[in-house]
Amino acid sequence: MRQAIVRAVRGSVLLGALVLTLPGVRVASARGRKATAVFAGGCYWGVESVFRHVKGVSSAVSGFAVAVDARPAPAPGRSDYVEAVRVEYDPAQVSYAQLLAIFFLVVHDPTERDRQGPDIGPEYRSVVFVADSAERQVVRGYIDHLANAHRYPGPIVTELSELKRFREADPDQQNYAATHEREPYIVINDLPKLAALKHRYPALYRD
Repeated sequence: MRQAIVRAVRGSVLLGALVLTLPGVRVASARGRKATAVFAGGCYWGVESVFRHVKGVSSAVSGFAVAVDARPAPAPGRSDYVEAVRVEYDPAQVSYAQLLAIFFLVVHDPTERDRQGPDIGPEYRSVVFVADSAERQVVRGYIDHLANAHRYPGPIVTELSELKRFREADPDQQNYAATHEREPYIVINDLPKLAALKHRYPALYRD
């Protein structure tokens, strides 16, 4: 089953034009059921903003994630946490594979190590927090496909980790891009991501 899922990911990706479909990765068939994914791809303002505009996403919460394999005492210059967004979604409306496509092709540049755009530091690194070995295999298969398709000029440096804990950011950090849409940082870095989501995946975009 796991191999079949990975083959489905590899076979169904049409970069830039077609939204991924992926059957049965920790999802329920009935509408209204929820699944959870946690993504880190730079400052959580932009990551959260994109996922808030995805149909089928019921909640996108900014916060700080720590991986299971994080060191108790981080190496010098490297934090044990990463800015991340916890996404709750209805698998009957949007699949995990579609969320992966949006994360890798809209939300951020997965080739930037320990930074994202103007934000520099390990707390801005690219991470997909996977729930189990099956989900890890799915994400790894998708990353391999992107690499084989030469979607990016450089290697993808996204980490795959299991989540140890997630702490929500303060209330004034939630939905920040929508409430500060005229700030230069938001205009330059985050609003273009929403335009890219609407252009690339119009069937999944919601206002």
